[in-house]
Amino acid sequence: MKKVVALVLTLALLLSACAAFAEKTTLTLWSIAVDSDANTPAYEKAIDDFNKFASLFTDDIELVMEATQNEDYKTKIKAAMIDGNNLPDIFFSWSMSFLGDFVEAGRVLCLDDALAPYLDELSDAMLANTTYDGKHYGVPLTMNVVTLFANLDLLKKAGWDKAPETYDELIKCCDDLVAAEIVPFSVAGKENWCLSEYTEPLLVKTIGAEGLKACYTGEASWNQEGVIKAMTIFTDFIKKGYFDPNAAALTNEEAKANFLTGKSAFYQNGSWNCGEVANAGENFVAIPFPVIDAEKSSLYQFVGGPNDTLAVTATAQNPELTAKLAVLIGRIISREGNLVGAGLPAWKVNYKTNSVNRVSKVVADQVAKSEAMVLFGDNFLSGDPANTYLDYIAQLFAGDITAEQFAQGLAADLQGN
Repeated sequence: MKKVVALVLTLALLLSACAAFAEKTTLTLWSIAVDSDANTPAYEKAIDDFNKFASLFTDDIELVMEATQNEDYKTKIKAAMIDGNNLPDIFFSWSMSFLGDFVEAGRVLCLDDALAPYLDELSDAMLANTTYDGKHYGVPLTMNVVTLFANLDLLKKAGWDKAPETYDELIKCCDDLVAAEIVPFSVAGKENWCLSEYTEPLLVKTIGAEGLKACYTGEASWNQEGVIKAMTIFTDFIKKGYFDPNAAALTNEEAKANFLTGKSAFYQNGSWNCGEVANAGENFVAIPFPVIDAEKSSLYQFVGGPNDTLAVTATAQNPELTAKLAVLIGRIISREGNLVGAGLPAWKVNYKTNSVNRVSKVVADQVAKSEAMVLFGDNFLSGDPANTYLDYIAQLFAGDITAEQFAQGLAADLQGN
């Protein structure tokens, strides 16, 4: 009850400041929360709660959301930031270099003051990826890791009573699935970031999370034995028929639907899918991708981390108030996203979690054992380097280059060696 009263008082104080708006004002929030996005219910709940509460105090302010599909959103927000006109007040962003490029361009508002009252609910780790030169520019929403989901019913049809636990078992399982005319992995070949959800765990379980991070930062060369080994495994998966034969034509939603409807045994993607996977049936589970090189990696090394965030543009209407509203909205999205299985919470959990699904709980337990973690490559890297990196993965998937050419090409184009 104390927490509810505190939130009500906070909102009341914020809304009393709406007098700063001379006339009825509509604040805009850009997001990727389209109908098919797992986080959409969390965004809709947060915005609806705010607008209903705000209407009790004033008719002068309304928050509206404009949602755009993931890949189109990347193009849209980057173009808007370059132009600098018609920017939203609040916007969704991925962290590290993706948001950092906008911060460097002076397009994003510092949120230090707005976040200050809530720092006891946010760990340094959850704020780290949206902190630049010691200043906070993002409201953490969720943290996620790449997760391997499995359909145990399909595995049983191939003679497996449990999910594979080792790399050798995974390969044997996939061979048995192919022999049983069951597609092992569902993957979206039309979306390069989805391909990276397969290549990056292979890299982490071969050269380790710190090893992959060193490649991203340039401390280690892409042109190394471990990278070539991991990407050779990836191309072997393709040659051995482990991926859906129609993968090149599939979007992420189509690939996910194939898994959820029993057309493939495995689906590797972000933990924001836990709610949908849990709803598909008790036979659907989440397992860690197995270790390939035990000298450099371990079972609980992951791709992922705190990544989804809300930010406020430097041109936002009444920046101080909008920043405070963004923090409150982000706090609600984090809670609601956790409850519906669309991500692990970035904020301290101070609410009942009885409704959190079993798959989310399993992934949360796995993450609690984490020994190392590296963020998704297309967010760790910035702008053109991120696009170059994803393009090389796409070329590898299409069979246009070899694993050796992948390693050599990234070393040359991203590291100049």
